[in-house]
Amino acid sequence: MHYPIGLLFDLLASSSALPWNITVHFKSFPEKDLLHCPSKDVIEAHFMSCVKEADALKHKSQVINEMQKKDHKQLWMGLQNDRFDQFWAINRKLMEYPAEENGFRYIPFRIYQTTTERPFIQKLFRPVSTDGQLHTLGDLLKEVCPSAVAPEDGEKKNQVMIHGIEPMLETPLQWLSEHLSYPDNFLHISIIPQPTD
Repeated sequence: MHYPIGLLFDLLASSSALPWNITVHFKSFPEKDLLHCPSKDVIEAHFMSCVKEADALKHKSQVINEMQKKDHKQLWMGLQNDRFDQFWAINRKLMEYPAEENGFRYIPFRIYQTTTERPFIQKLFRPVSTDGQLHTLGDLLKEVCPSAVAPEDGEKKNQVMIHGIEPMLETPLQWLSEHLSYPDNFLHISIIPQPTD
């Protein structure tokens, strides 16, 4: 429940047929596996906490702190009610950066793997190198999760998924963050074993 549904699909069912069948249980809640959300307020607080964390990485919290309470509410209500225009009117501000900076301060990302006990990997990573070159998805993976990247002469063992697609490793990380981040403003990256079929 605390992971986006698209991320869960990428991690657990990307090779299964659509529509994805979901079974909802009303007894024996798995407290050890999922956050128990007793109310919508708890879910809203968790979402806003993630958005604030992402903005702290991107803008030192300057954007979110300049917003009023009504802006925070509009962001949440737009997401909750599936009203993209209402959501984007506020979220757009969180995706902007000054032209002279060439990107965000750090990229808010989380890397998930099905082959490890660790829930996710999250580290500080700048979208632009010290020499001014844009970092790519491949650069991020080589630094943070080198086992996910096949050697140039080696066999590809993993598939990197974001929103159900496998982006090229040469894709600039700043572009991915601007265009493929989830509503919480994080880039959720799944690394799954390469399908054998």
